[in-house]
Amino acid sequence: MISFSDFQKIELKVGRIVAAEKVENSEKLVKLEVDLGEEKRQLVAGIGKFYQPQELINKEIIVVANLEPKKLMGIESQGMLLAATGEGFISLLQPDKEVPPGTKIS
Repeated sequence: MISFSDFQKIELKVGRIVAAEKVENSEKLVKLEVDLGEEKRQLVAGIGKFYQPQELINKEIIVVANLEPKKLMGIESQGMLLAATGEGFISLLQPDKEVPPGTKIS
């Protein structure tokens, strides 16, 4: 369990994927360029077995925007997308209506 004040530290925003490509030598990693309104960020996500890069373009996603950057296979990921995962599937979390990139989730 985390406290409510700890939860409030997490900055969730709507992002729009503007570019996507498979990471070379990886079956599951995809490098994304995501528009967060005021800025664009590079994210690396392990969704390549379930999504083709071209189908991700213009998709709205939910991003943890204040996560410390991390390198995956030498590529810096500047945030994390949220997805529901289970045995044999990944489903990206996204708003049910189109909203501007950078919109805060509360």
